[in-house]
Amino acid sequence: MSAMHKATSRTSTSDAILPRSLVSLLAVGAGFGVASIYYSQPILSLLAVAMHANDRAIASIPTVTQLGYAMGILFLIPLGDKYDRRVIILTKAAILTLALALCGLANGIGFLLLASLLVGISATLAQDIVPAAAHLTPASSRGKVVGTVMMGLLLGILLSRVASGLVAARYGWRSVYGAAAIAVAIFALLAWRRLPHFEATMQLSYRSLMVSMQHLWKQHNALRQAALAQGLLSMGFSAFWTTLALMLHHNFHLESSVAGAFGLAGAAGSIAAPLAGHLADRRGPALVARLGCAVATVSFAAMGASPLFSINGQLILLALVAVGFDFGVQATLVAHQTIVFGIAPEARSRANALLFTCMFLGMAAGSTLGGMALARWGWMGVTVFATTTSASALLVRLVWSNSAKSQGPSDTYSTSDAQPGWQHQPDGPRPDRLWSQIQ
Repeated sequence: MSAMHKATSRTSTSDAILPRSLVSLLAVGAGFGVASIYYSQPILSLLAVAMHANDRAIASIPTVTQLGYAMGILFLIPLGDKYDRRVIILTKAAILTLALALCGLANGIGFLLLASLLVGISATLAQDIVPAAAHLTPASSRGKVVGTVMMGLLLGILLSRVASGLVAARYGWRSVYGAAAIAVAIFALLAWRRLPHFEATMQLSYRSLMVSMQHLWKQHNALRQAALAQGLLSMGFSAFWTTLALMLHHNFHLESSVAGAFGLAGAAGSIAAPLAGHLADRRGPALVARLGCAVATVSFAAMGASPLFSINGQLILLALVAVGFDFGVQATLVAHQTIVFGIAPEARSRANALLFTCMFLGMAAGSTLGGMALARWGWMGVTVFATTTSASALLVRLVWSNSAKSQGPSDTYSTSDAQPGWQHQPDGPRPDRLWSQIQ
């Protein structure tokens, strides 16, 4: 057992500064964990051929993966308040390793769907790692440490599609899952050696824990608004990424590596995080959420102009759209997390779990409906669907906020968009400031 493990075993938040190697390990683990749910998207055209499946059936792979992630967040993440997070992280890492290996061995669509569901459920270890990093770090350096771990998670999301497309194009789709399983297994081994134990923070039964989340949902209007808007926005986001590889294959005869490369364009949208945080500091996160929804809506609508351009022009437009809507989605998520974290400090993990559950339910629905739209109406159907869901998210932010203003305050958090002096709860890092520290 390492010195770090002995020093922090069965402790609450330590006053010692975490070693950089442990912080880096947590960042890598968060990145590989969340990346697991995105590997399939750029290689769907290859999977369709290998599994002898049509577009609608193959689009269900990211659907069940994201559905599993939503289930894992809702039903498993709250357990981090009740049990040792070290045990939870290691158990999920072992299951994720097995699930990824099973995906790589799949010979039929049914088997691959079951393995993908297991991938989604166990990939939620990323959402256990972030609060673990915050728990181990003193308040004086918590923002920096959690920001570093969040950078790993963000890079996992942004680069997973790029890596998957490139590896599959060169070595085949099975190698993507094989390499991913090995990476998670290595993390699990290192985490077993380095990660300390964690004290439970509550003694509620599992049933009471879930009931408390139901009360939290009913009590806080701002939580329901943020979750619904983020879920709608995620539907268009997921529909785009799920159908992109299939569309590029059918319309432009391009390989999976090209679909993966679009992830680099989307990565440019990550600059939204610090900008969103800065604006939220000055004007409040409600305004940032509305602006983010508006940017995503305009970006998706711009895809409707594709027929007016040449083939090269259409590809450039797609890249610009990916930058625009990723910018909008990232800004809105930062704003919504800021709102949710300020609602109930004593239940921050459970409130965040509810937000992300709705977000990934939206992604699962977007994958399914996007695949159906592509099969029936082509890429223009996907464009209309993504634009409509994003506009609906904007409508939720605008109409709901105005309704809340006319009815008076009904929550612990004001949804006014012009509150330079709004107060965030002091205990715990601000998401927008964490994103700012990533840069």
